Amino acid sequence: MQLTEVEGKKLSHDFLLMPYKIYKTDPNYIRPLDKDVENVFDPAKNRAFRFGTCKRWLLENDDGEYIGRIAAFVNAKYKNKGDEQKTGGIGFFECINDQSAADMLFDVSKSWLAEKGMEAMDGPVNFGERDRFWGLVIEGFMPPIYLMNYNPPYYQKLFEDYGFKIFFNQMCFAMSVDTVLSEKFSAMHEKFKKQPEFSARYIRKSEMRKFAHDFVTVYNAAWAKHEGNKNMTEESAMKMFGAMKPVIDERLVWFAYHNGEPVACWLNLPELNQIFKHFNGRLRLIEKLRFILMQRRGVIKKFTGIVFGVVPEFQGTGVDYFMIKEAANLIQYHTEYKEFEMQWQGDFNPKMLNISQNLGAHLSRKLATYRFLFDRTKEFKRHPILG
Repeated sequence: MQLTEVEGKKLSHDFLLMPYKIYKTDPNYIRPLDKDVENVFDPAKNRAFRFGTCKRWLLENDDGEYIGRIAAFVNAKYKNKGDEQKTGGIGFFECINDQSAADMLFDVSKSWLAEKGMEAMDGPVNFGERDRFWGLVIEGFMPPIYLMNYNPPYYQKLFEDYGFKIFFNQMCFAMSVDTVLSEKFSAMHEKFKKQPEFSARYIRKSEMRKFAHDFVTVYNAAWAKHEGNKNMTEESAMKMFGAMKPVIDERLVWFAYHNGEPVACWLNLPELNQIFKHFNGRLRLIEKLRFILMQRRGVIKKFTGIVFGVVPEFQGTGVDYFMIKEAANLIQYHTEYKEFEMQWQGDFNPKMLNISQNLGAHLSRKLATYRFLFDRTKEFKRHPILG
């Protein structure tokens, strides 16, 4: 077996195509859009390059066939609560069911990360945002939602036999849209509906600047201080909403307000993989036209929860239940959606898990973020529970 560092267009293309060997007979596999993978490794498209760098390798067998791939990342902004060592990441791992092949990929990543001053590696993770290409599927081997990792069951053994341990589990919940919400949601809805200073509404694309501002307000209060994340600017939010605008369904993005100030948000998107699964990774002009036609025909029957948050002073008040009930009154009775699945939630966040369970959702799949400490004598610690 031989490792080759990925450089240049040809090897980058080979890196994209390598997973076909693993998934060619797997009916659950949905090939990610090529552009979504390529953008991770493009300094012009990925902001993470401002704070770090990455390296990729392909693994060939003795016959010159690609049998594995991996990427390793160093990112100064990558921090987890309670971390005691500098930690890098690995991702985009694919490999045949052969421990020696997997070990070569893990070893080369470990060596490169150690040279960069890292003392541990997490994986599989993304070089950038945690809402995409993050985690190893260990339960629920079904078609992935858009930008979610998918892998064969045997990958778990490849990771754990190398010495990786679960740093945290990523819990995904799903439910039928016609599920009747618990009485608690109705009670909170009635309580807040009687108070004119509270309101909830879904967004309008014609007012994107206003809702970008509202999102920044909630984001910076609810999330930015967790795990060293930096405050989001309104311009960054505008870029994010602008990128999502072609696929946003206004009825799926909700805010709650107190005296006109945003205090909670719930951002959902149509589940795009219900269309992208037909495109085999491509998104040329013809696929874009097909996308528009399929979207208009109502092909998408599922939506995905992307972001949910409440500003600290309103956490625990029930205003989020009020917002969800307002949204449910519209989505359940006046849209074509039949299924709802949430992006992963860390098992270190019991408050968020509790909301999902109170919705009446069931655990649909579980992914794991693994950690490998380079100093094998050091005590391994899982991600601490958030208060």
